[in-house]
Amino acid sequence: MIRVGLKSIPLITLISLCLTMSPTPSSAQSVQGVALRTVVIDPGHGGRDPGTVATGGRVVEKSITLSVALKLGKLIENAYPDVTVLYTRNTDLFVPLASRTDFANKNHADLFISIHVNAVRSATPSGSETFVMGVDKSDSNMEVSKLENSVIAYEEDYSTTYQGFDPNNPESYIIFSLLQNAHLEQSVQFAQLVQDAMGRNPITINRGVKQGGLLVLWQSTMPSALVELGFLSNAKDRSVLTSEDGQQKLANALFHAFQQFKSAYDKPYGSISTVKESTEVREVTQTEEPTIQGAVYRVQIFAIGRLLPKNAPDFKGYSDIHYKKVDNLYKYTTGSFSTKQEAQTYCNKVRVDFPQAFVVEEF
Repeated sequence: MIRVGLKSIPLITLISLCLTMSPTPSSAQSVQGVALRTVVIDPGHGGRDPGTVATGGRVVEKSITLSVALKLGKLIENAYPDVTVLYTRNTDLFVPLASRTDFANKNHADLFISIHVNAVRSATPSGSETFVMGVDKSDSNMEVSKLENSVIAYEEDYSTTYQGFDPNNPESYIIFSLLQNAHLEQSVQFAQLVQDAMGRNPITINRGVKQGGLLVLWQSTMPSALVELGFLSNAKDRSVLTSEDGQQKLANALFHAFQQFKSAYDKPYGSISTVKESTEVREVTQTEEPTIQGAVYRVQIFAIGRLLPKNAPDFKGYSDIHYKKVDNLYKYTTGSFSTKQEAQTYCNKVRVDFPQAFVVEEF
């Protein structure tokens, strides 16, 4: 099923929203282990915002992203009739950045895929790269963030909507350090699958998974990623990006990543080892034995890239805190229950303090 539609979000300061936002929980957050049922595909740019432009204006990013997005959606629909495919736009329509993730949030999406095309002044850079929400101070990542965020200038009264956010001012990106994204781990997993799949296509250079302060991702309440398919500024990439066959192969790669992610997503969360009961924040190793036999259900409150002290204010007074380091992320959970129903009841209470909290199942 396909639906298209957008609503504007209330005007609110970025800082207060980062600290107190309470978005409508996505179905991905309700109980981990449920099936991936709704995906929102976001073709970058559109309407009066052409995106990157090449060959004297004859090639524009907005047309490429829309074509690949529609092809991807069709592949998903054909393979998974039970999955609802939604688009932030399915025509040459201008859509504000803030409205794109708001649309995904209000439709309780389980995955948000934003599709874009890169460009730089040099004709040398080539390849695909996928971004997840985060702050990275490297010059190349900051330049992509600035470019993608600069489209807010096409929006009416954008200075009010984004409360003075300046996409060209590095200091504006400090705000993103306040975010605690409960789905960052899943976003990185999807992004890695995308990069693995993209590397087997005509645009073979894999530029990796990166973090960026991207306005189109920062309010999402589900796993989300922004894919840069290739460089319009590179002649070889451009030939792939602008051909029907090339666009189909790019869509096929994204679909392959979606298949793998859905397969993992639809399984219980128990791939992560059980965390022992404790009133203290502590590291857990794969070799430790669980104190409760069988499945244990906990409530994940956030995942961030740093270790917090036991009494950190980030925990908002909760003492029953556990953490597990997965790659470069620290996953923080609270509570321990023998049934999913008990954990969900507790999760509903926890969401008063942590709106993005969701139930995880461990073994």
